[in-house]
Amino acid sequence: MEASGGSLVTVKSSVSLTDEQYAFAKDLVEAGRYSSVSAVLQRGVDMLRHRLEREEMETQALKLLLSRRRNGDFITSAQMDARIREMVIRKHRAHDVLD
Repeated sequence: MEASGGSLVTVKSSVSLTDEQYAFAKDLVEAGRYSSVSAVLQRGVDMLRHRLEREEMETQALKLLLSRRRNGDFITSAQMDARIREMVIRKHRAHDVLD
């Protein structure tokens, strides 16, 4: 949350962690990677938010791509086979490969 002056405002919240989660967070603090268990949890929430935002953008991009593909031009398998044959012939010629 951001206050009107651009400074961050924190909100106190009570959370429950498993013993394993707390030990992991505490180890990170003791290793000097974070200043507090709270900082570890804040980082975790930030990472999760970024991941979910990225997944949402990827989902939207995929939906757009699929929509464009559905509404685009289609060719028959015979046309695709012909395109592939032509491509192979061009590659053979470009690299002086005999058929």
